[in-house]
Amino acid sequence: MAFSFVISFFIPIMAIPATVLFWLWVIACISDLFFLYTGKNRVEIQRVYPEKLSNGDENEMELLMRNFYPTAVHVRVLEEFPKQLQLRHVDFDLKLLAREEKVVQYTVRPTTRGVYVFERCHALVKKIGLFERKFSLLEHKTIACYPSFIQMRKYQLLATTDRLMEMGIKRVRKIGATLEFDHIREYVRGDEFRHLNWKATAKHKKMLVNQFQEEKSQPIYALIDTGRVMRMPFNGLTLLDYAINSTLVLASAAILKQDRAGMLTFSKQIGNHIPAEKRNNQLQRISEKLYGIETAFEETEFGNLYAFCNRHINKRSLLMLYTNFETTDALSRQLPYLRMLAKSHVLVVVVFKNTELQDMAKEQGNRVIDVYNQIIAEKFIYDKNLVIQELNRQGIQTIYTAPEDLTINAINKYLEIKARGLL
Repeated sequence: MAFSFVISFFIPIMAIPATVLFWLWVIACISDLFFLYTGKNRVEIQRVYPEKLSNGDENEMELLMRNFYPTAVHVRVLEEFPKQLQLRHVDFDLKLLAREEKVVQYTVRPTTRGVYVFERCHALVKKIGLFERKFSLLEHKTIACYPSFIQMRKYQLLATTDRLMEMGIKRVRKIGATLEFDHIREYVRGDEFRHLNWKATAKHKKMLVNQFQEEKSQPIYALIDTGRVMRMPFNGLTLLDYAINSTLVLASAAILKQDRAGMLTFSKQIGNHIPAEKRNNQLQRISEKLYGIETAFEETEFGNLYAFCNRHINKRSLLMLYTNFETTDALSRQLPYLRMLAKSHVLVVVVFKNTELQDMAKEQGNRVIDVYNQIIAEKFIYDKNLVIQELNRQGIQTIYTAPEDLTINAINKYLEIKARGLL
């Protein structure tokens, strides 16, 4: 339009179409403004967010948009995300027909536990694109981020439908004789002959066997190291967060198998302690305690852990110890306490693989500094393998796992120990 006025300065006949274009533009602006700004609450925004977020998982979020304009409009939605998510350039574009409702779906992956505050949410509405009208949802939405309950529910569902192998849970053959009598049933092919009930077989003139079940109500404890070694991050989550998520799933699996689940956090001093129980609200109690756990930048004192367990955990228990030893020197200082714990309980020490160092060791470097880095990475991996070998030599069971595989490996080790009758 401005160009047409410039042309009309040199060609006077062009002044007429330039003037017509100008007034058409003025009419379009007035009509666009009139359409957008007549009436209140023409576009409504409603957050359909979950009551709590699951740490380390993709959480589904929904925004419900309602259009009360008589015709279709284009909407750009701007959500003010919590600072923990670091989502600065995310918006949603959609078209709403007259009187239409539409749901905007997206996912967020929190990597820290705590309180997440979604502040204002804005909808920028336009009709023909000359102007935009802003509608805002001023109410703040506060959501707490808890340890990964999504993983817990997933494992519970697969356990009830006998599909745990889809998640990598191994079937472990039951050995040993730490079983409790349950009932007598007819013999089927594959039953062990040593379980035949000869008296019942002679009485009913058909082969009957004794049916046994695993011992129940055995205490399962998750011991979580909150020292500085658990501060190391992988894929946005610290080792402490991986341990916390695994603890919640392990506690759920233990309660499903009629065992008693408990937890304990420790660093220089003993932190939170929940005795092993299988009451109805035990998982909720454990989840609430895990929610507020933070890493302490201190050297962990395993002597205090042994003294506390010796006083408060009297029955032989499965102790799943979540910690991390990077060198044999770090292990040698704590090994006497680990040996004493293993004498009274079934101790499983979780040691994390440094997946970033493993990737660095596999890279082919072209510069001298790359070769040095590769050699140093291989040295650290070698030291970590020495740690695992020393623990096994001392008769202490271990889980050497990548952080993202911790939950599956912890449940597999728990099921293996139950099947072998080590408790």
